Amino acid sequence: MKVKKMDENLKEEIAGLDRVGFDIKGETERSGSFLVADDKTTESESKEENLVVMPLSFAVEVYDWVNELRFSLVDREKDEYTKEVASRKELLGSFIYVKEGAKIEAPFQSCFFLHCQGFRQVLHNIIVLEPNSELNIITGCATGNLVSVSSHIAVTEMFVRKGAHLTYTMIHDWGSKAVVYPRAAIDVEHGGIFTSNYIALTQVKEIQSNPVAYLSDNASAKFNSIIYGRDGSFFDMGAMGILKGENASCEIVSRVASKNSKLILRAYIEGNGKNTRGHTECNGLLLDDRSSVTAIPELKANNIDTELSHEASIGKIAGEKLNYLMSRGLDEETARALLIRGFLEKGIEGLPESLKKKVDKLIEIAASSESL
Repeated sequence: MKVKKMDENLKEEIAGLDRVGFDIKGETERSGSFLVADDKTTESESKEENLVVMPLSFAVEVYDWVNELRFSLVDREKDEYTKEVASRKELLGSFIYVKEGAKIEAPFQSCFFLHCQGFRQVLHNIIVLEPNSELNIITGCATGNLVSVSSHIAVTEMFVRKGAHLTYTMIHDWGSKAVVYPRAAIDVEHGGIFTSNYIALTQVKEIQSNPVAYLSDNASAKFNSIIYGRDGSFFDMGAMGILKGENASCEIVSRVASKNSKLILRAYIEGNGKNTRGHTECNGLLLDDRSSVTAIPELKANNIDTELSHEASIGKIAGEKLNYLMSRGLDEETARALLIRGFLEKGIEGLPESLKKKVDKLIEIAASSESL
């Protein structure tokens, strides 16, 4: 259903949201769409019988149990941002629900868009996959062409029931003065699989995010991140895996490049169950003396039968690689851009081919000599 009519100015800007994976032109197969512009839900649509999509404000009225899920994973008193979401009288955000056993093949797309300068967007999203269901979500977050100052605050709670599989890919393209504070938690039940892909390649004032996954018996989670911080950006990013059940596993992998920016990468895995496994990995590339990359891996073992490991590397572009490319006829800027592109492209494996092409194109643009 189309829940709001878009004005022509907004429609023109939304047409450009393919840069964050939101295809309003219908050129890519999608199982459904959800779009919020500022504080208006402009699109909420499902093309699948077993996929329910609606604004969260509708969902709490249609399903009695939805209200019980709100703040069941994220503590409403966690910080000032969760308190702000909890205090809102009017709910803004998405409800995505996949029925038991449904394998939704086409990706679902959602987007949270800031259209007005200085707007403060406050959201609460709930995603539920019933047992043995599957869904691939592509979420884009972006600001309008003339928007530099804005705020985005969101609480997202995801429930991956027994044997279900959720892939959640988020692409950020914010304004230069945007501040972004998402708070997310995921409950992965017995045998469930959760995969998170995060891509941020453009300038932003500040992003602070540290989602946590709670993993039951035989459940697994993997967090992948590609970040290109530049032009005074500050990223405080991370992920947490709490291995509650037997044979649970978690992997947190980050690949970041920093040019005149500050990046903090946090990774925390706690092994509580028997035969649990966890691994964190951070690869950082410094591009100038005004940049910093801080890797903070933390492992906690509460069970003698858990295996946890971490590795991290931070450095600059290898001189021998740069010299080799220049000896083959490339100028220094082009050679540097090619090396940065190759470094970032290794960050996420296993993306659907259509999305991989999109991400590779974004990396190519970000790493181009014109952008350096």
